[in-house]
Amino acid sequence: MNETLLPDGWPRPRGYANGVAATGRQLFVAGMIGWDAHGVFHSDDFAQQARQALVNVVAVLRAGGAGPEHIVRMTWYVVDRAEYQAALPAIGAAFRELVGHYAIAMTAVQVTALMEARARVEIEVTAVVPDA
Repeated sequence: MNETLLPDGWPRPRGYANGVAATGRQLFVAGMIGWDAHGVFHSDDFAQQARQALVNVVAVLRAGGAGPEHIVRMTWYVVDRAEYQAALPAIGAAFRELVGHYAIAMTAVQVTALMEARARVEIEVTAVVPDA
């Protein structure tokens, strides 16, 4: 079971956790972008790419015997901060559908570019599956 960390006197953050403590088998998911399993982009829309990147994250977790409930850390790399903020309602809907919880230590960073020229977002994840 993961424990979210909230220092005394700090307000609870919206949409993420300040920190997470977890014990168990660790899984590290490389940066996933908005293309499908065959490396094909189906959209240049930020929200659609973010959704596909989350689908990809969940697929890798499943391959490792884990699920989105095991995510403890997530880093988003975005090429356009304003584009990310404009897509937040759609991203939130996809996040709730595919991940389902916000007890995750999250970071979002704007970068000048990603390695794949069409990629608008890249999502990297750490998950911990509790010891049996």
